[in-house]
Amino acid sequence: MDEQPAKKLKRYQFPLDISQDQLSAVAEELGHEICVFMSSSASTGPTGLPSSNEEEPDDFYDLTPEDYYRLMGNKIGAQSEMLKTRKIREAEAAARRARYTKAVVRVRFPDNYILEANFKPSEKIQDLVDLLLKVIARPDIPFYLYTTPPKERLKDTSKDFYTASFVPGANVYFSYDLPNDSQLNSEETKAGPYLREEIRSLNGLVPIPKQAASVIPEPVPASAPTIMPSADPNPRPAAKKPTKPKWLKL
Repeated sequence: MDEQPAKKLKRYQFPLDISQDQLSAVAEELGHEICVFMSSSASTGPTGLPSSNEEEPDDFYDLTPEDYYRLMGNKIGAQSEMLKTRKIREAEAAARRARYTKAVVRVRFPDNYILEANFKPSEKIQDLVDLLLKVIARPDIPFYLYTTPPKERLKDTSKDFYTASFVPGANVYFSYDLPNDSQLNSEETKAGPYLREEIRSLNGLVPIPKQAASVIPEPVPASAPTIMPSADPNPRPAAKKPTKPKWLKL
C-alpha cells in the first residue's frame, strides 16, 4: 500500500478572550505572570550556539589592535572606579538599580520547553524555586538550577535577582538531582514531561499588556448663540442736520 503524504496539522488558535482568561487565572494562582513556549531549535546548545568540533585557527587567538585598546580602556575604567569615594559608588549603584523594575527569567527544561516568568528585582531566587514547585510535573523529585557557560549551580537561593545579575533578564537551566543508583534516574524520567499538563497547554499564549483607560474628554460648554439685530425691511433715510443759509447774517 502506498504511503499517504503526511498532512500538516494546523496549530489551533485559542480565541483571544479564552487565552487571556487562561493566562490571568494561572497568574493569579502562581502569583506571577508566565509564558510557555518551545525552543526554536533543538540543534543548538544551552548557549544558543550550534555545536561544532572544528578547532579555530591559530591566528584566531592573536591580539588585534581593537582588542588592545578595549583592554586598556577597561583597565583605565577600573582605575577610575577605584578613585571614587564610597558614597559616589553607592549612589551610582542605587541609580542603576532604580532603572530596573522587573527581572525576566527563562527556565529551560531538557524536553525543550521554556518557562518565562516575571519577578521584581528585589525578589529572591528562592521565589523562583517556589514557583517551579507549583508548575513542574514531578515536584517529588529533587532538582537544581544552573547557569552556563560555565556550568554553575545556583546554591545560594537567598540572593535577590539584582545581586545574582539576573536583571533585566537571565537564562536558567533545570535538571533533576538524582544519584546514579536511584530508581528514578531512568531514561523515562529524563524524557519528561517536566511541566504540568495545564501549564504546557499555555504553549504559545502571550499576555496582552493592559491598555491604559481611555480618557474621556470633558464636553465643551456650548456658547450662547449670538443674537444679530434683525434688518428693517423699510429702512428710513437718515435725517439731515439743518444748515444756516449763506445769505443770512446775524
